[in-house]
Parts: sequence; structure tokens; C-alpha cells
Amino acid sequence: MSVGTRWSVRGIVRATLPVLVALTALELASGLVLGTIQATLLEYPSLLVLVPVTIGTAGNLGSILAARLSTAFHLGTLRFGRDDTLVGNAVATIGLAATVFPIVGAGAWGLTAATGETGLPVSTVVIVSLASGLLLAGLAIAVSIAATYAAYRLGLDPDDVVIPVVTNVCDVLGVLVLFGVVQMVV
Repeated sequence: MSVGTRWSVRGIVRATLPVLVALTALELASGLVLGTIQATLLEYPSLLVLVPVTIGTAGNLGSILAARLSTAFHLGTLRFGRDDTLVGNAVATIGLAATVFPIVGAGAWGLTAATGETGLPVSTVVIVSLASGLLLAGLAIAVSIAATYAAYRLGLDPDDVVIPVVTNVCDVLGVLVLFGVVQMVV
């Protein structure tokens, strides 16, 4: 469906169904990766609490950026390349990650401390959360820009395909990045 035409249910399904099927397979792969680090997560419950929160927060940051890029695209104010709007939105995404993820880490530690099951010092959990969050914010920016540009090049409405792509890819990347950071820090 081209951006300038009226929408229809058939057009939206035709544009999004292949994307959603591919993303479902990607999510299954993410679950398999998560299964490989299950022992570490069970050993340190505060890291286990971080998994859904990190994945969800990264997806939310990516979705916010994708929605802003889609709106800018529809308004005709988005240029792919050096663009102040694009750079400003990317900086805001990094800024949000830098402020939200330490709180997420401290909250995960606090929640597990309330049950007496932390296993790690609060500083370690906050470092894992912050490092994962900043890496994921950078990846979310790249995925959001690439998905918006791909939708533009393919003549698809970014509103229909970009947010599902960004949230699902950020889910998978969230698991991989969290796994990598845990391996380096813990």
C-alpha cells in the first residue's frame, strides 16, 4: 500500500502479515537464546527480573522513536541523512535510556531484595541494566531508522510496519544484549 492512498484492511494485512510471520520466528529464536542462559538467571534472581523489564523498556524506547520518525515522515519533515530532527530524536532516546535503565536496575534489585534473593550487589545490577539499556537504545535507533527507511523505499506506510518491526527486533536484541552484558560483568 502506498503512503498516499487510502487504507484498507486487505492492504494492511498484505503489508503486515509477512512481517509478523518473520518476526514471530525471530521471537522464537530469542526464546531459545534465553533458555541457554537460564542457569545464570536462576542463580541471580535480580537478573531474572531484569529480562522482561529490559526487553519491554527497549521496545518502548524504539517504539517511541519509530512513532516520531513515522510522524515526521508523514509531515514531510524527515530527511534520511544528517537531519537535526533525526539527531534530536536519537539523542532523546539515549537520554531516556540513561535515566530509565539505572532506575530499572535498582528496582529489579530492590524487588528481589524484598524477597531475600538478590545474590548480586545493587551496583552490579544497575551497571548491567545501564550498559544493556544504552546498547539497546543505540540498536533501537538504528533499527528504527532502518525500518522507517525500508518502509519508505518499499512504498509501505511506516505506521503499519515500523513499530511491530522495532518492538520485535528490540525484544530479540534485548535478550542478546542482556546476555552479553551479563557474561562480561557478572
